[in-house]
Amino acid sequence: MVLWFSAIIASNFKVMHLTFMLSKKQKIVVAMSGGVDSSTVAALLASEGHEVIGITLQLYDHGVALEKKGACCAGQDIYDAQMAAEKIGIPHYVLNYESIFKEAVMEDFADSYLKGETPIPCVKCNQSVKFRDLFKVAEDLGADALATGHYVQRVEVNGKAELHKGMDPAKDQSYFLFATTQKQLDFLRFPLGGRLKNETRELARKFGLEIADKPDSQDICFVPNGSYASIIEKLRPGALDNGKVVYKDGTVLGDHNGIINFTIGQRRGIGIAHSTPLYVIAIDPKTNQVVVGEKEDLANSIVYIKDLNWLGEEIPSEGMECIVKLRSMHKGARARVKISGNNQAIAKLEEAYEGITPGQACVIYNDTRVLGGGWITKS
Repeated sequence: MVLWFSAIIASNFKVMHLTFMLSKKQKIVVAMSGGVDSSTVAALLASEGHEVIGITLQLYDHGVALEKKGACCAGQDIYDAQMAAEKIGIPHYVLNYESIFKEAVMEDFADSYLKGETPIPCVKCNQSVKFRDLFKVAEDLGADALATGHYVQRVEVNGKAELHKGMDPAKDQSYFLFATTQKQLDFLRFPLGGRLKNETRELARKFGLEIADKPDSQDICFVPNGSYASIIEKLRPGALDNGKVVYKDGTVLGDHNGIINFTIGQRRGIGIAHSTPLYVIAIDPKTNQVVVGEKEDLANSIVYIKDLNWLGEEIPSEGMECIVKLRSMHKGARARVKISGNNQAIAKLEEAYEGITPGQACVIYNDTRVLGGGWITKS
């Protein structure tokens, strides 16, 4: 019996298959964070007759996790994932990935701030722990696929998997998954990508999941109460060393209490009285200085990208026109992207943008499709 249906769209002589359900009963590992999305994915796939195995990753100290609420992979979330798996009637395992997570995500997070960058740890977590290491676990279990609760769509065009934005613009998570490789994308499934969040909650209620109305996680999972500076200081003693705040012409305006407390484009909390509003326009880790200037000093139209992950067709030597997102909440800007060698690229924006920040991601789109992306190094 076939348990699926497809929407077939003819476009530019290509046939696009958007698969909503898997075509046969399969063994599927579901990454269960303890939230409503991943729990609903597990219940949905089990209801379709697939052999579902739930896996939850313990990513940081269990004692600390039990004290932290409202964040992914906290102690309560592990318990919620276990209860959901029991309700669904599937096997569930908790894997201790503390050391891997600390090295690949937490320490990278601290080091990025010390380099004057503003990192995105959720991307690093997806890139390493979840889509690299959990991917390997799913393969070792003989699974046919790894499913997650992300709001993105996996679309097959002429037999090749593409990554597209989620249908719900308020929940689209494609910006955070730009580092997904083609091999990973071929193996991954995103059953919620074509749904709205309220539809997911309704499904959770239908399946009798107690977490149907559980709030979405908002915080970085390993940062208690939003105090990331204390985490960095613990990992890298000396991170809060004082330094100078200087005007763009080199004039010293005052002192700061650690460059990790600042990000490009910041206006509030600089601690300097001035005749005009001041913004952080540069952070120099070598001199331990925070450089400030006026808002117009932030505007730039050139973005330098490193560690480019590419999922689209080959970029021609003259570059290609596309849309780039420079922050998760950025609406996108028209740009021309050219390869500059060694997995590096340059994006030239049609209009200058004031929020180009080293450590953030530049994600490249063609309409809804994610063509690839990389890390912003300088502007």
